Amino acid sequence: MKKNNINENSEYAELNVIYNVDCLKGMKKIPDNFIDIIVTSPPYNIGIKYNTHNDNQPLDSYLNWMNLISKEFKRILKDDGSIFLNIGGKPSDLWIPFDVLNEFRSDFKLQNIIHWIKSIAIEKKDVGNYDCLRKDMAVGHYKPVNSKRFLSQCHEHIFHLTKNCDINLDKLSIGVKYQDKSNIGRWKSANSDKRERGNVWFIPYETILSSRPHPTSFPVRLPEMCIKLHGFDEKTVVMDPFMGIGSTALACKKLETNYVGFEIDKEYYKFALERLAKY
Repeated sequence: MKKNNINENSEYAELNVIYNVDCLKGMKKIPDNFIDIIVTSPPYNIGIKYNTHNDNQPLDSYLNWMNLISKEFKRILKDDGSIFLNIGGKPSDLWIPFDVLNEFRSDFKLQNIIHWIKSIAIEKKDVGNYDCLRKDMAVGHYKPVNSKRFLSQCHEHIFHLTKNCDINLDKLSIGVKYQDKSNIGRWKSANSDKRERGNVWFIPYETILSSRPHPTSFPVRLPEMCIKLHGFDEKTVVMDPFMGIGSTALACKKLETNYVGFEIDKEYYKFALERLAKY
């Protein structure tokens, strides 16, 4: 890491650095049409207890902030770039992800909706004759809701946004093997034992609480899959303006591509640097 903070007199932010600064201020240091991929999860405004951020703003204020974020994304994202916007809500207010998405609507096209599944129950009777599942199972973790009206939230949305809805994706880069091997060769495109995963991704949280000092951090595998899906090489630049404890940066480091990120909270920022230093 060459820098820990943006130099007020510098024109551009450096790559492969997380900056301890507000993201709107930080993104001003990024040139137009520079970023290939944005993977991020902004605060949901549902009263989560962050160290410093107020996650209980008036709705109009919060949505206006998201609109400013969208405008900056549009400026710095390449025309062939992708945004993967992870937004969750709460059982008593299910509109939140869609309210946020609407603030991006004038700037971007909604190319895909990905459903991030954190926990799922599968009964053996629903699987059929496949030997891979021998009994009922429930896998993953979620925060249970103490309510008779609302269901516990076992998934979140990832909105894939692009400028023109014309981005070709590397779908087999995150593909899965065929359960029924007779499908291999049945179609012209099925010439190997790998098929498209689709838009439902099961990515469970880590189970150890100490691995999640940030209340809403996503697993490293989530940004890793987003980056692979868009397609990348050693010159790709990935940005996360709400870097948290560094999951997107860790994914980039694992994939040997470039990142830049911003995190306003000093404690989360320091923890992100520690994680990167250990990788």
